[in-house]
This record gives sequence, structure tokens and C-alpha cells, in this order.
Amino acid sequence: MNAVASLKGYDLGSRVVSYDESDAILYALCVGARPDQLPLVYERDLHVLPTFGLGLGLWAVEEAGELGAYDRLKSLHAAQQLTVHAPFPRSGKLEMRARVADVWDKGSAATVDIAVECEQFTATYAIHLPGSGGWGGERAPSAPRIDLESAPFRQDSHIAANLPALYRLTGDLHPVHIDPEVSSGYGFERPILHGLCTLGIAARTVAEAAGAQPWELRELRARFAAPVLPDATLTVRAQAAGRSVDFDARIGDTGVLSGGHAEF
Repeated sequence: MNAVASLKGYDLGSRVVSYDESDAILYALCVGARPDQLPLVYERDLHVLPTFGLGLGLWAVEEAGELGAYDRLKSLHAAQQLTVHAPFPRSGKLEMRARVADVWDKGSAATVDIAVECEQFTATYAIHLPGSGGWGGERAPSAPRIDLESAPFRQDSHIAANLPALYRLTGDLHPVHIDPEVSSGYGFERPILHGLCTLGIAARTVAEAAGAQPWELRELRARFAAPVLPDATLTVRAQAAGRSVDFDARIGDTGVLSGGHAEF
């Protein structure tokens, strides 16, 4: 049996992950929170952004990579889902469990879905594995395409040149975001921004389109369509129906997040 295919259902174990208020504030600043957004950057009335939890669950992705079924330095984060069950405490410990929920055959590649669960959230990390498909397995279902060319909500965010280095301090340590040799091996001209940082910026931004606060996020999903090089302008486009929002993100004419959907 294909080594990657055999991972389906694999129990990745459990882990207790700790954080404090400074960690949550650093994350909020990395995804563009302004200094006047006091509930995101000031301990007095702090609200933790739910997307902060996605970084806390990355240990499971690392555990899957350590199993030896694929080369983690050739893997790419392809898509992300998040369901929020309860507000995050301002600081504390989260008891998480993880497993390989699904493995999909893409022909020339494979996708591994890694699910992490705790009291506060369930997250699924879709990891793209070039060269690991072709065993005749099931293909992943396709997400609907939504045209956002005429979306009424648009907001630009500048991606600072030092943002990948800063975002690593939240715990997302893959070397493709800091090491020019590693990023060159992926075919990138220089280290790229973390996909979860791009998604965090978008999720915080589209709350405004829904008339919601960003910490009220309940559901989120998106695909990482292309890498984001720092020192660029990210444009988030969104259309809302009540507290439900479809969105994407672009750098110029290049889509970098696609199939985005959030509920608040």
C-alpha cells in the first residue's frame, strides 16, 4: 500500500499547548490589528482571535511529517478549515488531540488532512504532497467557485518585508519562511509569508464586511492558491449575506486565497 495512503486514520496523539496574553497580542499585531483596536492588543479587555489557535495546532502537522511517509520539506499547506466551539481564554492551556483524518489521491500528488481537536476548536490542515499520489485513491471533493470581481467590500493590507520573520515568533517555524536556500528549493525567489498569516489577515478583515467583531468568528475555510512574497499589497475582497461572508485575497492580479468562507 502507498505509504502516504496508509496514514489515513493514524492517531497523532495528544498535546497540551500553553500560551499567555503576550502571545495572543503578538499574533493579533502580526495579522494587522491596529494599536487602537484595544480588545485585540491590550490585556485589560483582551479577546483572542480564533485564528490564533491554528498556529497552536501545528504540532500535529509536524508529527505527521515525522512519520517518514513523505518529505516534510517538500510539503505545502494547501487549505485550512476552522470551526470554533468556544471562546479562547486570554491565557492558559489547551488540551489537543490529533489524527490523520483523510488522504486524497490527486494523481501526481496527494493531500493529507490533519485534524486537531480541543474544547475551543476543531481545525483541519490540508497538506499538499507533490509526487506522492497515483495509487488510485479517492480524489478530494471540489469546492464551489464564487466570482468576487464585483464584490462590494475591498480592503488593502501592506505585507511588510519583515512580516515572515515576525510571524515565526507565533510558533510557525517552517524554514521556507526564513531560509533563502529552503525557499529557493521550493522554486520561490525569496522566503514567503506563512499561509496562516495571510488567512489570519483575511479573517480579521472580513469581519467588517459581516458587521461583526473578528473574535466572533465561528467558521472559516480557504485554499492557499499562491505564495505571498513580502513587501506587497494584499487585497481582500468579500461579499456578505448577514453574518456569512465569501472572500478571497489577491496580490495584484494573482489570487493567493481562494474559496474563502467565514461565518460570525
